[in-house]
Amino acid sequence: MMPAGCFFFLLLLTGGNTSSLESTELRGNETGDKPKRSYKCNFQAVINYLKLIEDKPKYTMSRPVEDHSTATLIYVSMAIYAILDVRERDQTFVSYVWIWLNWYNEHISWNPSDFCGLEHITAPTEFLWMPDLTIKEMTEKDKIHPSPYLKINHDGVVEYRDDQVVVSTCKMHIFKFPFDTQTCSFSFKSVLYSDKEVQILFNPNSKELTEYSRKVIQTRYEWLFVSLTSENTTEDLYFINQTAIVYSITMKRRAILYVANFLLPVFFFLCLDLASLLISHRGGEKLSFKVTVLLAVTVMQLILNEILPASSHRIPLIATYCIGVFGMMLLSLMETIFVMYLMEKDFQDDETDGDQSLNEIHEDKLDKGNFHSCFRGVKKCVHCASVNDASADETSVPKEGSSQLTEVSLALEKVSDELGEIDRKMIQLSSNKEEKSGYWTRMAKKIDKAFSIIYVISASMFLVTIFTVWAT
Repeated sequence: MMPAGCFFFLLLLTGGNTSSLESTELRGNETGDKPKRSYKCNFQAVINYLKLIEDKPKYTMSRPVEDHSTATLIYVSMAIYAILDVRERDQTFVSYVWIWLNWYNEHISWNPSDFCGLEHITAPTEFLWMPDLTIKEMTEKDKIHPSPYLKINHDGVVEYRDDQVVVSTCKMHIFKFPFDTQTCSFSFKSVLYSDKEVQILFNPNSKELTEYSRKVIQTRYEWLFVSLTSENTTEDLYFINQTAIVYSITMKRRAILYVANFLLPVFFFLCLDLASLLISHRGGEKLSFKVTVLLAVTVMQLILNEILPASSHRIPLIATYCIGVFGMMLLSLMETIFVMYLMEKDFQDDETDGDQSLNEIHEDKLDKGNFHSCFRGVKKCVHCASVNDASADETSVPKEGSSQLTEVSLALEKVSDELGEIDRKMIQLSSNKEEKSGYWTRMAKKIDKAFSIIYVISASMFLVTIFTVWAT
């Protein structure tokens, strides 16, 4: 707990009304009757001397001042012990904080030397007046029971510590989610008293508060604690001015998990869609592949919808990132459908001519086949006749008819080879004619090439712009 000396030192630092507080005024009236030496050196002796039980209305029913026109100064100090949760969708902040309250009770004072050097005692909170401070942003009452004791110093300074799990509202600025920095505030104010009755003071040294919070903080959830600052404000509530102390907690989100689990998968899906530009339009493989990738991005958008708040003044960059990627993939899918439509249209226009050409080529092949078979039959007959003549009379002289048949066979072989060469050339020409692209096919290829170039450039510029805004 904060010592009484620090409390008075900070009061002098704040200025204003606190500068008029003299040390003698803070100590209160110490003259009074001194306790007798027969009193025992224990807490009960001090309680009996102060008459906390007998004069309970004096200590509990009103502010601890001798003159009602005197304002009660309450010093509020806070440190954050743990960041438990930050709910973006509900815009609430859950934290565990340490709160110290110090104020001066003008009805309390004693001389420690009269009580064996006893400088402070502890007493139940029901024995003394307690400031009615509340946190304006709190939405749920803390389930942890508050501390039942407070510390009373011999000079009249009362110290009270209250550790709370605070569930408070916090306006989230999620434009740069998940690379965002959030600031949540705790406003301490009195429920009933005006600034003429209760004035709240604070520690203006933000660096000291930040360093102490960094030292004691235990868990930070997915956030990195940045700083803890304080300031005072004045609020006008039903024509009553009230002072309030605002402690602001600044924290930065650790984005590594969102980058690995969300941003990179969406980027990889975009890369797959860009790679699909190399797939042929023949068949349905390219179309089905693009539809699958588009559905994957849709699933990622549904996951994002569960994270972000339902209402926001600006569209978050991560939503723009997903919508942009989804839109580019949708345009790519529509372009693929259009190109395939043009190629199918070209095929339907040339279907009749193509069937007629194939029939003619088939008939020519049949005629050529019959012609070749005829030549092969003649060659076979000539060859058989030559062999039979040779076997019938091996010692006889070759006849003149046999030599003529041999010459005819050679001539037929030569003609057959020439016809085969012509046949191969005609088949090649006909195949080239079949593979020759039509008008709509050529137009589809030009459109696909131009779209591919524009698509790659647009995707690159979009990603560079998004990540530049995120980095700034």
